[in-house]
Amino acid sequence: MTQNGIVLVVSVSIIKNNEVLMIKENKPSVINKWNFPSGRIEQGEDILIAACREVKEETGLDVKLSKTTGIYNFISSTNHQVILFHFVGDIIAGSLKLEEPEIIDSKWIPIPELLKLDNGKLRNAGTIKQIAEALLSQKFHPLTFFKEQLIT
Repeated sequence: MTQNGIVLVVSVSIIKNNEVLMIKENKPSVINKWNFPSGRIEQGEDILIAACREVKEETGLDVKLSKTTGIYNFISSTNHQVILFHFVGDIIAGSLKLEEPEIIDSKWIPIPELLKLDNGKLRNAGTIKQIAEALLSQKFHPLTFFKEQLIT
């Protein structure tokens, strides 16, 4: 969702055997950049539901969110202010099937290796590396930080 130049985004670290799933994007503004499964929150959408939806759309995997590393604020390559809500999720169903043509590759990377990747190969490298540091140091917050949307 974009409002007044501010973009609200969710992203998810899916961790298996001490490796995190990364996807390679093929969108006009970020060709061949590695990122966590992520995307914009839709108007009126619950943040937690948005995170699960984006993972499913981009990877074919169903996840259950377990915790959050926090909220990140940065200026994107398209000069938008981005507020990113990052979560950790566990695979509960599905199989890896990339959303082509927007997602062209995926790989499991040991978490410490994220810090060593060339910044030019990452989408918003500073933020990805902040998240990797949080994952490594296990600096997590409970999901109760995000209140479920009340339906009226």
